[in-house]
Amino acid sequence: MMIKQLQHSFFQVFTATTLWVTLLLTLFYHDQSIQMGFLWNVAGISLIAAVLFGVMYNALWNHFTLKPIWNIIISSTCNIIGGMAILWLFSSEMFEWIAPWFPAMWLLSIVLHVIAFYFYARIDSRKKAEELNDILK
Repeated sequence: MMIKQLQHSFFQVFTATTLWVTLLLTLFYHDQSIQMGFLWNVAGISLIAAVLFGVMYNALWNHFTLKPIWNIIISSTCNIIGGMAILWLFSSEMFEWIAPWFPAMWLLSIVLHVIAFYFYARIDSRKKAEELNDILK
């Protein structure tokens, strides 16, 4: 069941990312032609996003039983590495311009993942408490 759910999430994110990148390219590069090889870069961008957000986040936060700090470190690290790979596939010039900021982005990613985790954990615990209260009624 978990594999089927992860496959479904993968293909949803892959398709949405492909459409999103195509829309952005159409809006911002509509006067320019692109090389056919760049379409493989778009597929690579979609593949990375699908693995990160369709599979890794889902499995890491919903199915694995690691301690939250490990989930935060793993997701932050994979998120930044995947983001930098996506950026490199989109534009190597932009990648070279942003690459020196990698350590600061990783630290910011960890901080934001900690904040998001605690908000999510708080909401999830309230939801579970309400479910238990409903069972007791």
